[in-house]
Amino acid sequence: MTTVTGTDAGASRPLAVPTTGGRAVDRESFDDFVATRSTRLLRTAYLLTHDRALAEDLVQTSLAKAWFSWGRIEGRPEAYVRRIMVNTYSSWWRRRWNGEEATADLPERGAGQGFRPGEDVRVDDRTDLWRALARLPRRQRAVVVLRFYEDLSEAETADIMQCSVGTVKSQASRALAKLRVDPSLQTSDEERVR
Repeated sequence: MTTVTGTDAGASRPLAVPTTGGRAVDRESFDDFVATRSTRLLRTAYLLTHDRALAEDLVQTSLAKAWFSWGRIEGRPEAYVRRIMVNTYSSWWRRRWNGEEATADLPERGAGQGFRPGEDVRVDDRTDLWRALARLPRRQRAVVVLRFYEDLSEAETADIMQCSVGTVKSQASRALAKLRVDPSLQTSDEERVR
């Protein structure tokens, strides 16, 4: 990385502008991008990580990586940053412990918000879906988040994940098949009739 020096309009000190590949980085466009897109990126990161602090770290790391290549990004910078996010998320999985501990006995399930004495304990459906999504392999979870939560097309998802459209289709199909048979998402025939 080289720097181009100039003078700040309000001061006589030199202003360092990072360059990548011979092109100056447009700090203003990067700042505008961060201001307008960081909320959506944080939402995607949260859906991937299931942890607010890790999601914030993922977005910050991805934006830092994007900064160094900002001068080369043409077209759709959000897709580029999402690709960085998915790749960084995948590499974090390989390096970090996943936080699960095997135990001999399953913990007791607590009462949901709508619990009344004498009724079956039922956790909110969104919580069940959230937990089922967390049980999916990372690549399948990324496809589900990008395709169905972020409402991206198969081609956009394939571009972000750097794979073929067929891979996106097969990963989505496998993920949906696993979600269909997930025990926490199963409903009885009585509940379907209601």
